[in-house]
Amino acid sequence: MNNNFSFTPIATIESPYQEKFAIPRQPNLVSAAKGKVILLGEANNTDLVRDIEQFSHLWLIFVFHETQEQGWKPLVRPPRLGGNVKTGVLSTRSTFRPNPIGMSVVKLDKVTREHKQITLHISGLDLLNGTPIIDIKPYVPYSDSISDAIGGFAQEQPKSNVSVEFSHQAKIDLAKLSHLSKQDEGDNHLHADYDLILLIEQVLKQDPRPAYKQGKADDKVYGMSLYNLNIQWQFTSLECITVMNITQGQL
Repeated sequence: MNNNFSFTPIATIESPYQEKFAIPRQPNLVSAAKGKVILLGEANNTDLVRDIEQFSHLWLIFVFHETQEQGWKPLVRPPRLGGNVKTGVLSTRSTFRPNPIGMSVVKLDKVTREHKQITLHISGLDLLNGTPIIDIKPYVPYSDSISDAIGGFAQEQPKSNVSVEFSHQAKIDLAKLSHLSKQDEGDNHLHADYDLILLIEQVLKQDPRPAYKQGKADDKVYGMSLYNLNIQWQFTSLECITVMNITQGQL
C-alpha cells in the first residue's frame, strides 16, 4: 500500500504543560490539569459541536508534534517496565510511533462561544501546550469502558506513596502569585492558591523523573514548567518531594 494521507488540524490545545517533562504518562491521572481545545479554521463552527455537551468526556486524536522528527523504532522501553526492558512499540503508548498519532480521553467541563471563537474547556489532560488536534470523538461509556479488559503490564494505575511539601520559600512565592492573580483576575496563566497547589501536588506524585530513577534516592534539584511558572523541586527522602521555589518565567 502506497497511500498517503494528509490531515489539517481542527484545533490546538492550551495546556499547563510547556514541555514533555512532567506531563503525566496517561490522561486523568492529574485531574487538576485544566486546558482548552481551541477550534480552528472551518472547524470553528458551532454546528460541529452541536450537542457535544451531552457527553461528559471526549476522545482527542492528536499529533505528537514535538517528537515526530526524532523518528521511531520497533522496540521501546516503557516506563511501566522500569525503562530497562524493551517491548514492541505497538504494545505501548510510546510517543515514538510509525505514525506520530496519539489519543487521549479528557473530561469536558464546558463549551464557550465568545467573539466567534468556540472553545472546549477540558480537564485531566496529558497533552503538551500547542498540540495539534486532528479529530474529536465523544466517549461512549457502554462501548469504551470494558470491565473485563486485560491490560498486560499496565493493568492497574501506578500507586504512589510520595508526599509533597512546600518549603518556606515556596509558600512565600505562592503568596506573591496569589496577590498578583487578585490584581489581574483576567490572567488565566496565574493559578495561585488551591488550584495551583493541587496541580503541582498531583503532577509531582506521578514522579516525573525517568523510570530508572523511580524508587531510588536522588538529591538532584529538578525544574518543570507549568503555565508560565518555573517550579523547582527535590526528593528530600524516598517518600517526600519538597517544592523549593516557584517563579514566573519558563525554564
